Amino acid sequence: MKNIAVIGAGQMGNGIVHVFAQQGYKVTMIDVQEAALAKAMATIQKNMERQVAKGAISEDQMKSALENISTQIDLAAGVSGADLVVEAATENIDLKLRIFADLDAHATTNCILATNTSSISITKIAAATKRPQSVIGMHFMNPVPVMKLVEIINGYATDAKVTETIVALSKAIQKIPCVVNDYPGFIANRILMPMINEAIIALQEGVAGVEAIDSIMKLGMAHPMGPLQLADFIGLDTCLSILKVLY
Repeated sequence: MKNIAVIGAGQMGNGIVHVFAQQGYKVTMIDVQEAALAKAMATIQKNMERQVAKGAISEDQMKSALENISTQIDLAAGVSGADLVVEAATENIDLKLRIFADLDAHATTNCILATNTSSISITKIAAATKRPQSVIGMHFMNPVPVMKLVEIINGYATDAKVTETIVALSKAIQKIPCVVNDYPGFIANRILMPMINEAIIALQEGVAGVEAIDSIMKLGMAHPMGPLQLADFIGLDTCLSILKVLY
């Protein structure tokens, strides 16, 4: 596997591009807006410059990684030579179904189609294609260049060889894969989102203030962020979308 296409130039998309490019893969970043692609490239370069400043990578490694990235506004052209496509669009089921129908029409027959969804059914997404055996969840954590976990989700029809390939690939990009089955929220958000929701309810009911709730979870439970701070970091709109899937 040499050529990767990533759909979506947002926070998750550009982070996924960053990681693959830094590990030597040729990556095409696809988005319908040129401005979004330009902003994503600037973000990737800025984040790599921070890595250089910290001594995590060299100037030459940064240059090589940036040279591995190309951009494209046309999906068909962007995925034409891809061995793997990772969809990292907004957490919206209708949008994802449209994208996967397009991918089915334009990606090569041997291409693995992965989604970075954090909650939506892999089986439902796969049903938008005629190759459900090649569809899998590849849920990266935010910020992607920093967080080690990749939650790998098997759909009902996902082929075992596809899972093996994505597990091996995750290790090759210095991530730790954990394989789970296709249930609402999978594991990460099935546990995380009810906690965030309960923190919001506790605030609403006047049990404690924002600072106290977050401090108790950080100091008492060794969480790096409190649940309310984390909700803001994830985005309240994204939290709501995931909770709607769960409930």
